[in-house]
Amino acid sequence: MTAADTMPAEARTSWRADLLLALVATLLALAVNAFSGFRDLSNAGGDNDSLLRLVEVRDMLAGQGWFDLHQYRMGPEGGFVMHWSRLVDAPIAAIILLASVLTGSMALAEAIAQVLWPALLFCLAVFFTARAARRFAGDGAVLPAIVIGAAALHFIGIFSPGALDHHNVQLTLTMASLSLLLEAPTRRWAALLSGLCAALTLAVGMETAPYVATIGACIALLFVVDPGGERRIARDFGLGFAGVSALVFVTTIPPSAWGQAQCDAFSSVQFVVAAIAGLGLAVVASLNASSGGRRLMSLGLLAVVLGGVVVALFPQCLAAPYANLDPRLKELWLDHIDEAQSLFSLAVNDPASVAARYATPLLALVLMALRLRGPWRRQDSLVGVLLVAAFIVSAWQVRGSTFSIAFAVIPLSAWIATWRERARVSPSGSVSLRMVAVWLVSVNVVWTAAAAATSTALEANEITAEAKDTDLDADCNAKASFAALALQPDTTVLAISNLGSPILAYSGHRVFAGPYHRNIAGDLLALDAFLGSADQTKTIVAGHNVGLVALCRGNAETKLLAAKAPQGFLAGLVGGSVPDWLEPVAETRGNPVELYRVR
Repeated sequence: MTAADTMPAEARTSWRADLLLALVATLLALAVNAFSGFRDLSNAGGDNDSLLRLVEVRDMLAGQGWFDLHQYRMGPEGGFVMHWSRLVDAPIAAIILLASVLTGSMALAEAIAQVLWPALLFCLAVFFTARAARRFAGDGAVLPAIVIGAAALHFIGIFSPGALDHHNVQLTLTMASLSLLLEAPTRRWAALLSGLCAALTLAVGMETAPYVATIGACIALLFVVDPGGERRIARDFGLGFAGVSALVFVTTIPPSAWGQAQCDAFSSVQFVVAAIAGLGLAVVASLNASSGGRRLMSLGLLAVVLGGVVVALFPQCLAAPYANLDPRLKELWLDHIDEAQSLFSLAVNDPASVAARYATPLLALVLMALRLRGPWRRQDSLVGVLLVAAFIVSAWQVRGSTFSIAFAVIPLSAWIATWRERARVSPSGSVSLRMVAVWLVSVNVVWTAAAAATSTALEANEITAEAKDTDLDADCNAKASFAALALQPDTTVLAISNLGSPILAYSGHRVFAGPYHRNIAGDLLALDAFLGSADQTKTIVAGHNVGLVALCRGNAETKLLAAKAPQGFLAGLVGGSVPDWLEPVAETRGNPVELYRVR
């Protein structure tokens, strides 16, 4: 039995210590949220995806099939098929079922799941961050990783109570895959488990495809450089990646859809690529290639085969993700999604936010570059290439900064550990001040606070009208704002896309619009209704059995559409011009979400 086959007592002790620290950080974050009364449960703050995920879980618990991903209450008659994975629905549903048995209340069970699920993921993410920091820079980096890692993950918001969206799952799995790879040289099953995590994060959503591809390429190149030390790791990772991808394919995709290629969700495309890449890597790693040139040639041939398969069988997936999106939806929806903006757009429109999103990842990149002056290590390769990939993605779309901020914690923790050791060995005032400065610039929330303060100072002369609009927009997301709507007989509600998910989550009604790229027909139908004249809207309303029209004046989408068509139906409604085929619902007067009943 080798050292890689067992977990030494010292390793077990460090594992338990890291888990204990992660639990402490999680309890502290929960305490902060509890002190605020778990506000996010009563006001999702525009997190449409988490609300729709809750609706999807409810539908499954109510009897909708495992393979049936239709959202029947959104879009045109018959709904549309969502691109999400049941892999996220299943554990949330399990928590709700168990909590409902214990409490006897489905509403309370849902609240428990909305708190417990993000908290569990937060704990695991902090734990794997600490493990990665330990393997990257030693024991001294663990405490900094816990502190700045927990702070970063808490304030980026994807682990807040009510966050049922899949981005927190993906970040946790990606960090787990990296952490396990860092431990793989001394842990027998770590590489296999890393491949498992990589396959699962890809199955949950295509957003992590760049990170999975980066990890796979890095493993392959490490094997080329050091076959003796990396052969088993490359083989096990490939087997785990291919094996779990096959398992996910047969358990989440109905046999009738096995031949259908979906570029935005796990389907035959991703399964074929994962099977070829994973098994190919395992085969190449198992061959007794004596020279680096032969190993590189074998991997190059594998890459050519992969590229040929994609070009020949799935050429449609080589296009940009939203290449086929209707131009009107691109102009009036996609171009106004904050997380879909580029670094350039953010620098032009909201320069203060650049520091909050990019400061710590950029600092971490500088630290990794400085390491090039010394001996380069395996750990540096894995952390460095993943951080670079995440930063590039974040420059393309802001949403990638969630991953780059998390990966930046690892080299920043090593930096803090170095200065802590200097302060211990050579204590002095100047060294202590420098150590404090290193701590401060490594904490992402410090940059966020500085950016917010700068933004406030720059906009100090802009009067409170904008602040009032912001408050109204926040009220559009509050659960209480939809209480009157929930009391109305179930019908189809004409509303902007930002109100689609809250209406489904807080009532039994159905809607046309929702901010989802597969709901093209429903979103265009809502745009035609709001941008057209009152008579044109009346025709749409009559033709699709609309019973209610919902309006939230403070929402940014409402203001955008009203400005787009000043003579349109929505602009008239905002201005107080109610057509004779509508009547205000008295119970919603003074409510942020106003209702109008079709006569």
